[in-house]
Amino acid sequence: MLTLLQVVLPVFLVTATGYGLVRGGYFKDSLIDGLNRYTQAFAIPMLLFNATRTMDFAAVFNPGMLLSFYIAATTTFTLGIIGARLIFKRRPGEAVAIGFSSLFSNSVILGIPIVERAYGPDALAAAIAIISLHAPFCYFLGITVMEISRADGRSAGDTAKAVLNAMLRNALMVGIALGFAFNLTGSTLPAPIQDAVDMVVRSALPVALFALGGVLTRYSIGKSLGEAGMTCVLSLIVHPAITFALAYWAFSLPILFVKAAVTVAAMAPGVNTYIFATLYNRAEGAAASTVMLATFVSLLSVWGWLSLLSML
Repeated sequence: MLTLLQVVLPVFLVTATGYGLVRGGYFKDSLIDGLNRYTQAFAIPMLLFNATRTMDFAAVFNPGMLLSFYIAATTTFTLGIIGARLIFKRRPGEAVAIGFSSLFSNSVILGIPIVERAYGPDALAAAIAIISLHAPFCYFLGITVMEISRADGRSAGDTAKAVLNAMLRNALMVGIALGFAFNLTGSTLPAPIQDAVDMVVRSALPVALFALGGVLTRYSIGKSLGEAGMTCVLSLIVHPAITFALAYWAFSLPILFVKAAVTVAAMAPGVNTYIFATLYNRAEGAAASTVMLATFVSLLSVWGWLSLLSML
């Protein structure tokens, strides 16, 4: 138990520090916006570039692991839409935005440090393999379903353009794509440039976690609490549970792959879920409440999943 707390607590303590200092007025929102911009548009894309550039694709791109994670993600996305429609009587577009919160895990800012601290670099490589497809898959699925669901939705051609534009504007995807290109061509960086990249990479996660805490001060748990609670169950329990069942029993994956996939699946919804909701002006309150509530609840739920996985 102590070991698990040593894995999980530092990650959330950095986030809590950011939350407390911004809430207490020590740091202003403008600083958090700058830190967020630095991590999301530069430092984390650099981290993903560096990781994919040196990745052994044959070793970590396991089809069973990817299917386990993304079948589970699609299932929770669908259940989130159905729940929002049938239980909370949300309109179609709002239901898709709520379902997106069950789909898009905070796989980078929370997932990477927890997987690395819990299981080491080999499991981290497997997690990066999942993450390399995460944004493309989730945005493609979310945008496509949203465009179809809206009464004023675009044509099929315009929908395809919207999806492509969202992909090309995503800095995380640019970093991953460049990493793939370097990996496949065997290209290397000059030593001084590599040292500079390493310095940026080391700053990415602690700064991102601190900025996440600052961002959470802007949201309120009280708005759309019912929808947020449903999404917490889907994203923190159902998603990793389905992933575990498929990875461990259906595909009989090596334990390291099971642990990497389930841990990433157990992460709380990321701020991107709120950005997606605001992009379409649909269910922003529910998305904000979900990010806030799930991040705090995940301190316990992630510890629970790590406890379960430690028994394998």
